[in-house]
Amino acid sequence: MDIGCVSAMNTSGAIQRRYFRDHNPTRRYPFGINSRSNHVQAFRNSEHIDCHVKSPFSSKTVKRSRCRASPLKIVCMDIPRPQLENTVNFLEAAQFSSFFRNCSRPSKPLEVVIAGAGLAGLSTAKYLADAGHKPILLEARDVLGGKIAAWKDDDGDWYETGLHIFFGAYPNVQNLFDELGINDRLQWKEHSMIFAMPNKPGDFSRFDFPESLPAPLNGIWAILKNNEMLTWPEKVRFAIGLLPAIVGGQAYVEAQDGLTVKEWMKRQGVPDRVNDEVFIAMSKALNFINPDELSMQCILIALNRFLQEKHGSKMAFLDGNPPERLCMPIVDHIQSLGGEVRLNSRIQKIELHPDGTVKHFMLNNGTVITGDAYVVAAPVDIFKLLLPQEWKEISYFKKLEKLVGVPVINVHIWFDRKLKNTYDHLLFSRSPLLSVYADMSLTCKEYYDPNRSMLELVFAPAEEWISRSDSEIIDATMKELAKLFPDEIAADQSKAKILKYHVVKTPRSVYKTVPNCEPCRPLQKSPIEGFYLAGDYTKQKYLASMEGAVLSGKLCAQAIVQDSDLLVGRIPRSSRAEVSVA
Repeated sequence: MDIGCVSAMNTSGAIQRRYFRDHNPTRRYPFGINSRSNHVQAFRNSEHIDCHVKSPFSSKTVKRSRCRASPLKIVCMDIPRPQLENTVNFLEAAQFSSFFRNCSRPSKPLEVVIAGAGLAGLSTAKYLADAGHKPILLEARDVLGGKIAAWKDDDGDWYETGLHIFFGAYPNVQNLFDELGINDRLQWKEHSMIFAMPNKPGDFSRFDFPESLPAPLNGIWAILKNNEMLTWPEKVRFAIGLLPAIVGGQAYVEAQDGLTVKEWMKRQGVPDRVNDEVFIAMSKALNFINPDELSMQCILIALNRFLQEKHGSKMAFLDGNPPERLCMPIVDHIQSLGGEVRLNSRIQKIELHPDGTVKHFMLNNGTVITGDAYVVAAPVDIFKLLLPQEWKEISYFKKLEKLVGVPVINVHIWFDRKLKNTYDHLLFSRSPLLSVYADMSLTCKEYYDPNRSMLELVFAPAEEWISRSDSEIIDATMKELAKLFPDEIAADQSKAKILKYHVVKTPRSVYKTVPNCEPCRPLQKSPIEGFYLAGDYTKQKYLASMEGAVLSGKLCAQAIVQDSDLLVGRIPRSSRAEVSVA
């Protein structure tokens, strides 16, 4: 359920470009940045600095100000972290984490070779280290994070692989932050969902979840109070359509995997306007595709989490770039317990023993890496390229053919001014070309800029655009932004000017959650002794998301720990050396 989470992981790495429209752009940080602490010095003594847009309008539809005497005002204030520690899902995830810390210490720690230092690989390594084993984590590129990787440009500005949102309904992710002691790095936003109004350019419609009500009443209240997007008859028909899911629970949700969202709506008699007003935005945010392709199971899982957990749909942004602010604390933890993390270590081939088990991982530079167990935590498309010929007809691996990554594009645009028609929050564009976006100069402490806006936007669906030039993508994006900011942005830049932009194309991102994919998702433990998989595409209940990636890593680590006695005795220690092949 990562709204706007995109990946730059592909066989050749992300395609990243930056261009300047102004050859001498003004620096965006007049107060200076501390490169070691990675946050703006002006905020050194504060935990959360969040900016909210105050509007003179009290209606749920927030209209852009056309009156010069009453401009929107940006005011900084703190948003407290929600009370997640006593929720059932958080406690269950905490109990799962404790399994690794409390299990009996191995007399001979396993050396586990893990390919891929995205969240799935980092999670696998972290929890194996917690259990007393030695992970050897190999990352093909020179940057940590996989789908949450980011890079710094020549001006010192960061650009990311995606717009990453951390939900209250992510119990394993929230536990991970807690275990690492970095809860203060999440910047929580007010409990709302904010949608642009395509028929009223520049206007927004809000779903505000009251803190005083428990779930699901807070969600029901938010829906009932919003009258701009759905009429009362449409709400009633939508609610009736959802009744089987409420009554049938998880069994019903799983049974809908074979239907697209549009097919489910027709079967349940849900009005088409629910698709136009709600499901298109949800589908693009959850999996970067439209409702006529997305499995209804994905939507129902998200709705279930958001409606059944009081803080489930509450959102937080990371306070800076993910590699340094999230990935490095995990790496530090792994290394403190004796594990290893190696960058620029791309796997070329999985070599096998005569019996079909893994002999070693061969790297591109000829180095051979061996261990007691092996994990591939790379995206499914990359793993399929590495899959040994001898395994391809095994049902467990053959089913992976149906799992294919979805293309997505992430766009960053730096403007020459501070845009006013925005919020310190995630915004659903409801554009035919764009999914979600945010003004990162408001939402993120490290990227904060009081003078200029930096919009980060998810361009999806992207299948028809992935091969087009960056300039074409920017031109199309600007046309859509002109509708969202009619008083401030024009497609020809006669209003706000672009200082520079970055475009990150990902031909294969998270797996495409189309109908009948669920039976193809593999368990973390493979039928090959000593070989395991991790990744959000593997079997876990959170589908393609950061939470799914972290949970898959925990499940993978659990399977290895439970097999540890068998794995230690499988290969003599003397045969597990690292060698370099000339």
